[in-house]
Amino acid sequence: MPVLPLRDINLYYEVAGQGDPIVFIHGLGSSARDWEYQVPFFAPRYRVVVFDVRGHGRSDKPPGPYSVPLFAQDAAALIRALEAAPAHVVGISMGGMIALQLAVDEPALVRSLVVVNSGPELVVRTFRERLMILQRFLIVRLLGMRKMGEVLSQRLFPRPDQAPLRQMFVERWAENDPRAYREAMRALVGWSVADRLGDIRCPTLVIASDQDYTPVSAKEAYVARMPNARLVVIPDAHHAVTVERPEEFNQVLLDFLMQQP
Repeated sequence: MPVLPLRDINLYYEVAGQGDPIVFIHGLGSSARDWEYQVPFFAPRYRVVVFDVRGHGRSDKPPGPYSVPLFAQDAAALIRALEAAPAHVVGISMGGMIALQLAVDEPALVRSLVVVNSGPELVVRTFRERLMILQRFLIVRLLGMRKMGEVLSQRLFPRPDQAPLRQMFVERWAENDPRAYREAMRALVGWSVADRLGDIRCPTLVIASDQDYTPVSAKEAYVARMPNARLVVIPDAHHAVTVERPEEFNQVLLDFLMQQP
């Protein structure tokens, strides 16, 4: 099992293919397995790197506190260890936050940046936002990870024909360590690099689903603050677009990568 020994953990990773490196970073409560529709598509053209973020999957789950800068440090260490710099970095949801943090902290490691259904901050400003976050903490603590997976699966894959995706999601979500999951959630709340967006000079693509948790207008607003970024919207798609609409997502990403020098 390939692992990278870091300061305090072993980080699980996988590499497939050859060529220019792409590093994929998964979302909260997920793992490298969530890129299963991307790895075989991109491996014939690129060197594809996926890994389990600290506290997730097959990586170690040490006590917290965790933070987005810490997650980005882990990603930076992996890129350096694999001699994969500069890499195309792709992140979804929490992974998009980590990718943005990496781009502002370690710009020399990032050749291009792709942020999927994510943004530059998770700052609680309204009672409704606070209630949504509290609800998730309470479900995990009182009812467990499987129940949290069941709740989320209905939002991510709402159509009747998506029942197999819902079941797969629930089974994988139930594997999460509750303590590590809560530590990762705490790492996200209050995080922001919104005031540093202008520092990100690499080519950037923001991919948004039209039915994501946050509206397309929120993505348009922060893309406008970045000097070398553009937005692509995938219609009739929800938050987990990489799994729900892999063909469309892969083509949008490939078109962007093929344009990079």
